[in-house]
Formats: sequence, structure tokens, C-alpha cells
Amino acid sequence: MAPMAETIKMNETITLLQQDFHRLSQFIHQNYGIKMPPAKKVLLESRLQKRLRALDISTFKDYCDYLLSSQGRDNELVYFVDKITTNKTDFFREPEHFDYLTRHLLPKLIASYEVGCQNLSLWSAGCSTGEEPYTLAMVLNEYRDRYPKVPFNFSILGSDISIEVLRNAKTAIYKESTVTPIPLALKKKYCLRSKDREKQWVKIVPTLRQQVEFCQLNFMDDEYPIEKNMDVIFCRNVIIYFDKPTQEKILNRICQHLKIGGYFFQGHSESIQGFDLPLKLIHPTIYQKIHD
Repeated sequence: MAPMAETIKMNETITLLQQDFHRLSQFIHQNYGIKMPPAKKVLLESRLQKRLRALDISTFKDYCDYLLSSQGRDNELVYFVDKITTNKTDFFREPEHFDYLTRHLLPKLIASYEVGCQNLSLWSAGCSTGEEPYTLAMVLNEYRDRYPKVPFNFSILGSDISIEVLRNAKTAIYKESTVTPIPLALKKKYCLRSKDREKQWVKIVPTLRQQVEFCQLNFMDDEYPIEKNMDVIFCRNVIIYFDKPTQEKILNRICQHLKIGGYFFQGHSESIQGFDLPLKLIHPTIYQKIHD
């Protein structure tokens, strides 16, 4: 249990003092590589308020002491990570990427499969609640249905640091408002509506869920638990939260799990200019691995 303190009222504001912010920001950067400049002090304070109330801790100093203790690392760290990470994602986010994958890259990859490869492997790095890997599954399944004479198999890995968002991704249950970006024909084909119409939930069909696996992964780890090299990696709108030196290290680790000739997709708000990476630009924000 966390250290007990005088019961906190639900509407009471707990102030994050500068020295406590410094302790937390240093811990976040050292362990997760995420930038936490002074401008984010208010954001961090607001995100952690509920954790302090849930633990009945009255000051951020006490929370820091608890979080950095062995007991806190065992019991609180998973909740802390969920609060400090940004989990913004959508189905068919930056749709031109999926269009380019379908029109230009899948034919090349499948052609290479015809000379010995058997399974197309994709990795959604920083998958949050699963919208991106399930979008990829829809796109690949549609391509396979459209060209039945060119059969291929595929598997998709989704990874994230947050256990909470991965739990949601595995359930594959979403609010109806969340699936709005999915084209109507695909929505009818791949989304099952709840029988209880008041709940307004949908669930991804089992055939797609079977194509996607999830694992927890911290980009700051020296090695990643990825057993095979990938044909395609989507790492979009993730590295913007790290400083430049950390970005380059992370991207080089990610590229270790990309096949030579494989493709890397980054978000349109990101840049790898000036980085020493085994990638060449083939289309805006899309790269091909050219060497190990």
C-alpha cells in the first residue's frame, strides 16, 4: 500500500512544486526518454492529480518518494507510465500512408514473396489502443480479397509501453464515434455492433483480431522483444516526444528489426533529417532500408 495521509477532498488541488517536478521529469527522461520541459509542469500536475487522490497521498513529495521506492516501482509504475504517455490515435490516421502501401508497396513485397517468402510481417510501434494495427489488418485483408490469385499471409505486431492501452487494444472494443474514419463498406465488414444499442460500442471481427498480436515495449530498452524482422514498420507520431539524440538511438534500434528492402513509415510531423540511419527516402515520410 502507498503511505497513508490525511484524507484528500475530491475537489482539492494538490500543487506540484518545482523540486518535485524536477525529480519526476528527470526520472521520466532517464527511464523513458520522454522530454518533460518546464512548460509541461502544469500538464504533469493535472495528469497525476487523480493518482495522488486514489492513493490518498497529500503531497507530490510523498508521491515521488513512493514512486521511486521499490514498493512504488512494483505497484504504481504501471499507472504512472499510463499517465505520462500520450495515447492519441485514430483509425486510418494519415490515410495517404495506407493508400501508398496498397498501391505501391504491397505489389513489390508480394512479388518478392513469390520467390520464397511466406508471411508478410508488419509492426505498429507505439500502437496505443490498437487503431493503427487494426487499420493495417483491414487494408491487407482487403488487398488479399481483391487479388485472390496472388495469395499471401500476414501478421501484425502492435507494441506500446502502456499496459492499460494494450489491454484496451486486445479487447478490440471501441465507441461507435471512434470508428467514424473507417470507410462505410469496411465498417460493415469488420466491425460488429453491440446488441445493446444504448451502449453504442463496436468490436473488431475475430478474423482480424487473429491477425494482430500485442506486446509491451519500452523504446528506451537496449533490446526489443521482437523475434523476427519486419517487412513494414509504422512508427508514427511517437518519437516527437523524445529529444533528438534519443530519437536517433531509438530509430536505429527499430531499424535493426526491419528487413533490408523493408519500409519504414513516420508521422508527417516528424523528421529524421541529420540522423545516421540505414534508410533512404522514397516518398514523403516513407523510407526503405538499404543496409544493416
